[in-house]
Amino acid sequence: MGTTNYVSLSLATALERSLDLAAHNMANASTAGYKAQHPILEAVDPANTGDSTQAVNYVQDKGIFVDMAQGSLVPTGNPLDVAVNGDAFLGYEAPGGEIAYGRDGRLTVDPEGQLVTLGGSPVVDVSGAPITIPAEVGTSVTIALDGTITDQNGGVIGRIGLFKVDNPNQLAPIGNGLFLEGGAVAEQTEEARLSQGYIEQSNVKPVVEMIHLMDIQRAYERAVKLMSDESELTKQAIQRLGRVV
Repeated sequence: MGTTNYVSLSLATALERSLDLAAHNMANASTAGYKAQHPILEAVDPANTGDSTQAVNYVQDKGIFVDMAQGSLVPTGNPLDVAVNGDAFLGYEAPGGEIAYGRDGRLTVDPEGQLVTLGGSPVVDVSGAPITIPAEVGTSVTIALDGTITDQNGGVIGRIGLFKVDNPNQLAPIGNGLFLEGGAVAEQTEEARLSQGYIEQSNVKPVVEMIHLMDIQRAYERAVKLMSDESELTKQAIQRLGRVV
């Protein structure tokens, strides 16, 4: 396989990753709190000279970039719903006991009285423990800007945790807009605020993502055609050399 094929193959592989992420973004365009994800691609010098300005370079997938831009806030009228304002995440208890991070604030109370997402993931407090709402309180609660939950009499029930992640691009996605720490570090923060009775919409721009999908498809087709053309040229060269007497 010639250099052209290797370069085209590296591009096609990277474009497959780009296509997967763009399709994932489109599928989550209406998921509350979802943050768009994009690939981080880097040109690699095939001669390993360290010069990234070479005319021919391989394409390497270096990871995922998480777009932390704020989504629009939409009022819901549900006193348990919250939207995060600022660069922070809510914490959720993952099935394995770890803390997962996300921004889906569509909350409810399960039969055990725990504050959970609509998907059933328990929301955790500042210490990482699930939050329980007493049965007699129900949904008649007030959620302050710092996440403190109080009943009608002003009694403190708990405080929703807000977590700052030092490097969101190192978070490990586990689906449904949730992430594990991965190579990142999450710590409790006082900088972000919550808005009660609102949810944050996805920051995905469907029209932009659709155009991006079409661009990826065209680029992938060109890469595959280049490999096909290179293979055909090699085949013709071999056939011609074989006829030489």
